[in-house]
Amino acid sequence: MNKQEFAELVNRKVVLLDGATGSNLMMAGMPRGVATESWIIENKEVIIELQRAYAKAGSDIVYAPTFAANSISLANFGLQDKVVELNQQLVAISRAAVGDNAYIAGDVTTAGQLLEPRGPMTYERLLESYKEQIAAQVEAGVDLLVAETMLGIDEAIVALDAAMQVCDLPMMCTLTLEADGTALYGGNAVEAVETLQEMGAAAVGLNCSVGPDQLEAVIASMKAKAKVPIIAKPNAGMPVINEQGEAIYNMAVEPFCKSMKRLVEVGAGIIGGCCGTNPEYIQCLKQMTEEI
Repeated sequence: MNKQEFAELVNRKVVLLDGATGSNLMMAGMPRGVATESWIIENKEVIIELQRAYAKAGSDIVYAPTFAANSISLANFGLQDKVVELNQQLVAISRAAVGDNAYIAGDVTTAGQLLEPRGPMTYERLLESYKEQIAAQVEAGVDLLVAETMLGIDEAIVALDAAMQVCDLPMMCTLTLEADGTALYGGNAVEAVETLQEMGAAAVGLNCSVGPDQLEAVIASMKAKAKVPIIAKPNAGMPVINEQGEAIYNMAVEPFCKSMKRLVEVGAGIIGGCCGTNPEYIQCLKQMTEEI
């Protein structure tokens, strides 16, 4: 998929992303404290079933489960030398799951460390980490790229720089934002749109964050400054932590979809779900978009 093809897709319809991966994997038995990417490869039938269900529910784009498969994050598990192998296997699993029924987005995310001068991470180190990961995904045949759950604008810029040095695939960028539009590592929703679209992002928005019922003003403020499509991929509400330390998301399918409809009305052109959502949420979004 080139950037023109991506633009044509978004201009035709409200584009549907997938729903949560991590929270569904944990429900399927993935323990805490393991390398998610390795667990997926060892239990690939779980992600295949999930992603196949997303495609059947109506997802136009499914994220490959390559989320933290970068050398910085993988070093926490002694897997920093497995970047190429893991990314290529994970992309192949997604392709086996959805075939030609959905586009596959190569997924990168925050390395969890502040960039200099506010933290220890250098631009060069982060850039090389993203380049290695993205190059492996491109070689494996992803259709486009996404930088998601970014904690600040600066690290999203690094991901965009890496993508443009490796390939010409479109890259979507989403930050995790508070209900007031601020980002944990600095900046806000409006600054994100203005900066990232000028840096070459094919679409900009938010994911994870809070529930869609708290994001109407944020999405509207982004749309007001946008030259590119706006993405909304929020959680199924704010989590409640139970006695076992597990995050429970209590926003049911219907209220989630009702709130997402309002986000579409104020400017979101690419939508999906993050933590706490599943294929039922995507199926409801599909029906909602067909009715508006």
